[in-house]
Amino acid sequence: MISKDDFLNAEFLKQFKDSKEFASFMEELYVRGTEKMLEAEIDNHLGYQKYATEGKNTGNSRNGKTSKKLKTQYGEVNLEVPRDRAGSFEPVVVPKRSNLAEGMEELVISLYAKGMSVRDIEEQLREIYKFNLSESTISNITAKVSEDILEWQHKPLEALYYIVWMDGIVFKVRHNGKVINKTIYLAVGLNKQGMKELLGMWLAETESAAFWVGVLTDIKARGVEDILITCTDNLNGFTQGIKSVFPEAVTQICVVHQIRNSSRYVVWKDKKAFAHDMKAIYNAPTREMAATELDHFEELWGSKYPYAIKSWRNNWEDLTAFFDFPLEIRRIIYTTNLIENLNGKIRKYTKSKGSFPDDNSVKKAVFLSLREITKKWTQPQRDWGIILNQFVSIYEDRCRL
Repeated sequence: MISKDDFLNAEFLKQFKDSKEFASFMEELYVRGTEKMLEAEIDNHLGYQKYATEGKNTGNSRNGKTSKKLKTQYGEVNLEVPRDRAGSFEPVVVPKRSNLAEGMEELVISLYAKGMSVRDIEEQLREIYKFNLSESTISNITAKVSEDILEWQHKPLEALYYIVWMDGIVFKVRHNGKVINKTIYLAVGLNKQGMKELLGMWLAETESAAFWVGVLTDIKARGVEDILITCTDNLNGFTQGIKSVFPEAVTQICVVHQIRNSSRYVVWKDKKAFAHDMKAIYNAPTREMAATELDHFEELWGSKYPYAIKSWRNNWEDLTAFFDFPLEIRRIIYTTNLIENLNGKIRKYTKSKGSFPDDNSVKKAVFLSLREITKKWTQPQRDWGIILNQFVSIYEDRCRL
């Protein structure tokens, strides 16, 4: 059965001889629509419509039009852009000094964010949209991202974050003629509205507690006065670094990281039984019972794998901080899975890049990946109403920030 809409669409398409005539019609429609928007923009800028009497003696008026070539999804089109005598009119639809439609700039940046190279984007635009955009122009468009990164890195932050997850992700970057590993540091906060918020992105050669202190100092300088809980891996010196900047923060080491680190010492045939016995520690209902389970675990495996047990003993206070909180909070702080999942998604966007030519290129690629990923961060943390009440009950004074 053909619907009424399908029938009308079919009748509409019959008036065109071929696809070229239809494309020409769409181009004309685009031009007319854009020029109408430009007319509306200058009306708003001047404060009166064309030929209106209230425009007399206002000190500014229309001053004809200028022709402008614009590259769009319909190919290259000619537009008539209105001008004003004062030269103060700055159109938004078709920005000055730009020969590319804003929508096309977004398309180029989106393709770049999804891991496509400049050359791949140039080929894609030529094959699909039937017009040429030089690789240098595409590079200029993506270069604007550096300005966005700088602006974002200096964005003021909220005074209080209930939880901050921190982790690093390693990329291969060319440096002084060699390809070396460099780390992108990421911090994600849970704010008062229960929303995940990306706090920043920093680049360094290796992940270290000293650099994380610099990251936390930057966060503090941008307005953060307090963090209730931090969730990190067990990088040596990390806890001390956090306490030096946010002394009241509870520091929780990721239990999943601890499980992986402990299992490194175990031979393959013992891994299953070792993991089963270790599970009793972090699944215990209280810290006291967890300590009892650790003692039992040491009796079973301590003589064979002493370093695995020692790691639990050395980090016990920070591994078990989650036991001080209700179950709803425990579930989201005992592991850094949230930020590890984020890192996994970044990898998907950047997997086509074997290595990056310089620091700026890796920062652009990661920033654009993050921009795509965080578009979906539109809902508060699950059970946020319950969790918020728990935080306010535990930290009544600090939650007033």
